[in-house]
Order: sequence, then structure tokens, then C-alpha cells
Amino acid sequence: MNNDPHIARAFDRDLEAVQALVLRMGGLVEAGLSDAAAALETRDDTLAERVRSGDAAIDGLEEQVNSECARLIAIRAPAATDLRTVLSVMKIASSLERCGDYAKNLAKRTVVLNTMQDIPGAAGSIRRMARQVGLLLKNALDAYISRDVGLAEEVRQQDMDVDQMYSALFREFLTHMMEDPRNITACMHLHFIAKNIERVGDHATTIAEQVIYLATGMMPGEPRPKGETVVSGPAG
Repeated sequence: MNNDPHIARAFDRDLEAVQALVLRMGGLVEAGLSDAAAALETRDDTLAERVRSGDAAIDGLEEQVNSECARLIAIRAPAATDLRTVLSVMKIASSLERCGDYAKNLAKRTVVLNTMQDIPGAAGSIRRMARQVGLLLKNALDAYISRDVGLAEEVRQQDMDVDQMYSALFREFLTHMMEDPRNITACMHLHFIAKNIERVGDHATTIAEQVIYLATGMMPGEPRPKGETVVSGPAG
């Protein structure tokens, strides 16, 4: 990029504006995930529908981020660290868009589940898992704002706790299905909800890894820690 200080300041302003869009996305995703879990626990169809319709705003922000990043690359021709920052912003926005999709899917299944017999304790467990994942996502975005490698690494490590919560829920749902075949359909929906939330945790970890890349110029050398895994199908 041109070393002219005026051009550099203009690039910084443009980049700050794009990063503000990413943080707005993050706030909407965090709220969507929390609201979807609350809708499941309280059997609130209206709140679930609000989450579903709210995903369009997240998608729109991702499109805006990508458009602004493409403009930045074309006009400012960033190099080295600046280019790395722009590309990371696009990857983070993509992860947040997928998280919004998972929250929407959670809400869609909630509406279906509200027509079925309640599985005792399941919604509360789901909400606790969603709360933990929401915290991971918040910490990943906080680490991004401050370029905090230590906090980003904590997110990577704590994703294992989410994996373990998911595995415990899977076993819980399996028990309910074995005890009463009438629970099978509801438990399958709950299982896919839990898988969606677990995948939000994976995306929070991906964001944390982008923070480490931004701050150090290198992706983490060690594979991210994973908890016990269970066999599952698609979580869409």
C-alpha cells in the first residue's frame, strides 16, 4: 500500500468501519443464539420466529462486509499486515454468518418441538450449552478487538468443554429414546439443535485462530483440542 500518511489514515478509517460491521454481526449472532435457546426453554414460538426472521440482517451485514473489503483491496491495494487484516475480517464475517444460520436452524426446530411432548430437562441443558458457546463467541470477538492472543488461546482450549457438553447431551437423548420410542422424534430434533450449538463453538474457535494469525502472522501450530466425539448426521 502507498506509504502516504493520508492514504494510510484513510485505509485505517475504512478498515475501522468494516470492523464495526463485523462487531454488529457478532452482537446479532450472540443475541440470536441466546434468544433461540430461550425460545426452546419457554416454548415461545413468537421469539423463535423473531430469531428466524432476524437472520436476514446477519446475511445482509456479511454481504456488506465482503463488498467493503473488496473495495478496500481494489482501491487501497493493501500489502503484508494490512492485507492479512482485510482477509481475516472476511473470514470472521463468514464464520459469523454460519453461526447465524445455526441459530436460525435452532429456532426452526424449536417451533416443531413446541408441538411435541416435552423432554424433561432437555431445554435447560440446551440453554446452558448455548450460554457457554455464546461466551466463547463473545470472548473470541473481544480477543479480535484487542488482538489478545492469550484470550484467543483460551477460547481454543475451552471449546473442548463444549464438545463434552454435546457428548453428554447426546447420551442423554439416546437414553430418552431407548426408554420410550415416542421420544425418538423430539430427541432427534434436540440432538440436531445441540449439534448446531456445538458448531457455533467451532466457529468461535476459528475466529480465535484468526486472531492468533493476525497478531503473530502464523496459524496455531497445534491442532485445536477436542473433547469426546460422537457419531452424528448433518445438523442443518
